[in-house]
Amino acid sequence: MNNYIRNLIEQGENQQLDFKFEITDSKKIARTLSAFSNSDGGKLLIGVKDNGNITGIQSEEELHMIIGAADIYCSPPVKPELKTWEINGKIILEVSVEKVSNKPVYAMDDTGKWRAWVRVNDENFMANRILLKSWQRRRRKKGTLIKMTKNEKLLLDYLNKNQQISLSKLKKLAKVRVSQAELMLVNFLSLDIINIHYSNKGIYYTLKNPDKNNIL
Repeated sequence: MNNYIRNLIEQGENQQLDFKFEITDSKKIARTLSAFSNSDGGKLLIGVKDNGNITGIQSEEELHMIIGAADIYCSPPVKPELKTWEINGKIILEVSVEKVSNKPVYAMDDTGKWRAWVRVNDENFMANRILLKSWQRRRRKKGTLIKMTKNEKLLLDYLNKNQQISLSKLKKLAKVRVSQAELMLVNFLSLDIINIHYSNKGIYYTLKNPDKNNIL
């Protein structure tokens, strides 16, 4: 079984894998649990440095902090699978989190506010209002109906030609209020017509299947 953990570590941190040297704050861990739950699921390896060096967990208290993060600081509570592994006398805690179908899972921040997070590559990003509303829209039984006005056609045409667009760019392009631009993006997201992308440079949107969405 040591090979199982070693193979995971050799992958490095990625969309579904995160390393933690130690746990000192349950709220910070809750953020990662939220991100995995709202994305593709994933695993936390506690007792492993970012560079892959195995240090082992520092104390049994870290196990209790994981449970607290999942039960107290996640809403709805996350139910991770916990396993311990011993490698060269050092204990590694494996925390497996499933992807949820009923998004979002929130995590409490230091101010007591509930925030939803998503996982992108090896980073966690706070879900913006557009993504949150699209999740809410997908849960509606009556679904979503889009009226193809000139603004919707303008958005699709722009994405077909320019590949990506930001909220601020859409607002200027369509000459509409922020709330109207947000609604257009929410509708298209909820129907899987567009994708949302997070990066350290900002958030932008692309057509999910450009060849199939050229309906103009």
